[in-house]
Amino acid sequence: MTSPTITPDELTGTWTIDPVHSRLGFAVRHAVVTTVRGSFGSFEGTLNLNGTEPLSSSATVTISTASIDTGNPDRDGHVRSADFLDVEQYPSITFLSSSAKSGGSDTSFILSGDITVHGVTKPIDLEIEFGGSAKDPFGNTRAGFEGSATISRKEFGITFNAPLESGGLLLSDKIKIELDISAIKSV
Repeated sequence: MTSPTITPDELTGTWTIDPVHSRLGFAVRHAVVTTVRGSFGSFEGTLNLNGTEPLSSSATVTISTASIDTGNPDRDGHVRSADFLDVEQYPSITFLSSSAKSGGSDTSFILSGDITVHGVTKPIDLEIEFGGSAKDPFGNTRAGFEGSATISRKEFGITFNAPLESGGLLLSDKIKIELDISAIKSV
């Protein structure tokens, strides 16, 4: 089954991320033997897309750190604490793109920019795959994107950990960022 697509001219414009149909998540290795996943329930973002020159497209995203959900209220409380996100002092994570380049196919891109976590801003490259676009049953034009990147939490000053009796540490330094974005054309 193929998804309907729209022309590059129709893709060009300002798009708003639909948080109800999108996911901004993460994955981290836990106790060396498994991966714990979570997501943020409150975020907003704007995409300025150029369908004929996709490499001139841009994105901005703001995430509420207090909206973290790992499926466990006790763990969520700990991640909100000063040991990790310190949501009282750092209520948001932000991303502002600076450039884009081809990812090797007509539908893949590398979106570069700055991410600010825990008050620290670092460059990041997001690997983005364009999933297509279509009109939804309500008359909205939608575009879909999937993406990922890996960051070091230590680079953002998040260093909490605990040694394991069997060796190694409770949490990995590397955090995989996972994006599933549905955006609605607004202009």
